[in-house]
Amino acid sequence: MKIAYIRVSSIDQNEHRQIEEMKKFGAEKIFIEKQSGATISHRPIFQEALDFVREQDI
Repeated sequence: MKIAYIRVSSIDQNEHRQIEEMKKFGAEKIFIEKQSGATISHRPIFQEALDFVREQDI
């Protein structure tokens, strides 16, 4: 399965362009996070994506 993780750093930013691009590349599961990117430890959706991914996923 093709997995995508999309992040914008504020709630005012629009993630739709990124979503459309990931769909063009065949993403079947998309995780979306609106969160400042200061540290990975403060990105719960990123962690959810990592937990979801299996060895055969792209």
